[in-house]
Amino acid sequence: MPAPDSSPSGNLWLAYAFITVAAWGLYGNFLHSGQVAMADPNQGRYKAFLWVGIAYVLVAILAPTFMIWRSGVSWSMPASGIRLSLFAGILGATGAFGALLAFGAGGKPWYVMSIIFAGAPVVNAVAALTMHPPKGGFSAMRWQFYVGIILAASGGALVARYKDPLKTDAASEPEVSVDKE
Repeated sequence: MPAPDSSPSGNLWLAYAFITVAAWGLYGNFLHSGQVAMADPNQGRYKAFLWVGIAYVLVAILAPTFMIWRSGVSWSMPASGIRLSLFAGILGATGAFGALLAFGAGGKPWYVMSIIFAGAPVVNAVAALTMHPPKGGFSAMRWQFYVGIILAASGGALVARYKDPLKTDAASEPEVSVDKE
C-alpha cells in the first residue's frame, strides 16, 4: 500500500497547511490558558510545557510510526536526515518554550503570538532563500516579495497594537505571577 502523501494530489497540501494554521493559531491561547490553569504562578509554565511534550510524543512519534509501518517502507534513515530533523524538532520545541516564557514574563497571547506569527514568516523567507538561493540571488526576487515581507511584519504589529479591547479587558484577565529570576 503506497503512503498517502507519496504523490501530488491537487491541492491536498493546502488543506494540510490550513490544519497547521488552525492548530498553531489556537496554540498560544491554549498554552497560556494551560499555564494559568496549572494554578502555580511560579512553575505553572513548566508544568504546562511538560504536557506539551507529552502531546508531542503522542502525535510526533505515534502518528509517523503508524504511517511508516502502514506504508511498508524501509526503516533505514540517513544520518544527515536524522540530524537535520532532530535539529528542526529542537527549534520547534525551543520556539514553544520561548512562547511559554514570554507568557510567564507577562506577555499576553494576543501580543506574543502576533509577534511570533508575523516574525516567523520573515525569518522563514530569509532562511529558505539563504539555504536554497534562487538563480540570481536576492536581487532576482521581485519587488512584491519584499513588500510581502514588510506587510507580514506590519500586519503582526498592527494586530498586536490594535487588539479588540472588549476581549482583552484587564478585569477579565486571570492573574499570572511573574518570576523574579
